[in-house]
Amino acid sequence: MGKTTGFLEYGRIDPRKRPPLERIRDFDEIRLPQDDEEIRTQGSRCMNCGIPYCASGVLLNGMAAGCPLHNLIPEWNDLVYKNQWQDAFERLIRTNPFPEFTARVCPAPCEGSCTEGHILDAVAISSIEYQIIEKAYKEGWVKPVRSSSTGKSVAIVGSGPSGLSTAYFLNASGHHVTIYERSDRPGGLLMYGIPNMKLGKKILDRRIEVMKESGISFVLNTEVGKDLPTQDLVDRYDAVVLCSGATQGRGIAVEGKDLTGVHFAVDFLKAATQSVVDPIGKPISALDV
Repeated sequence: MGKTTGFLEYGRIDPRKRPPLERIRDFDEIRLPQDDEEIRTQGSRCMNCGIPYCASGVLLNGMAAGCPLHNLIPEWNDLVYKNQWQDAFERLIRTNPFPEFTARVCPAPCEGSCTEGHILDAVAISSIEYQIIEKAYKEGWVKPVRSSSTGKSVAIVGSGPSGLSTAYFLNASGHHVTIYERSDRPGGLLMYGIPNMKLGKKILDRRIEVMKESGISFVLNTEVGKDLPTQDLVDRYDAVVLCSGATQGRGIAVEGKDLTGVHFAVDFLKAATQSVVDPIGKPISALDV
């Protein structure tokens, strides 16, 4: 615990947002970056609890409490306060391969479990995580992961969050990994399910490039079971992992559900996100849509 009185001296500061008149002209992220010094004060607010519920990742009466990844939150909060950013980054990626995604889209059950939040405002854990990974990219600390080859090959069906995470860890273990994706771009719901204002596609593309440099292969526009027989994968690879995701909406028995103009949320989000990226992947402005 770097500063024993930090939680008393500093209040919580959340990231500011772009002005509405600026936001309506594009589909870019609305969150504005914070400066390092501001985030350091936020890190100092962490009390380094004896039992860090923020990192527990448990179910209590059917409700999630704490980080399901068991992120070492008090450790990297303290390192950020001490200005040891690279050490904080190393702690962060021990448990989380893609903090640039979780810092943007995770509902932050860690903050909901923060002990400080029972009396004051919870520690701004998500903002600290965001700053760590963005600084890591800026400083060149995010590097391709290469390990000694095991000689084994694995096919992964689906390039959504589970597929990418599986590929990351299998590749880090030395296996040759090939990801098959039926869409024209990798990422699954990260690409076509989460709107740009929440997760900019440049952020996803940046990570995909690092994965490619790590030796992970991507085969796009290929639907396994339709364009490519499943048996072909079984015959060609030592193992096959199915990470097809949940891309179909779940129907409900209500009157009017089949009326024109009623859509599943996942279908709407995919169409809305695809509409702001042209066929070659070039972003366009809101006024063009």
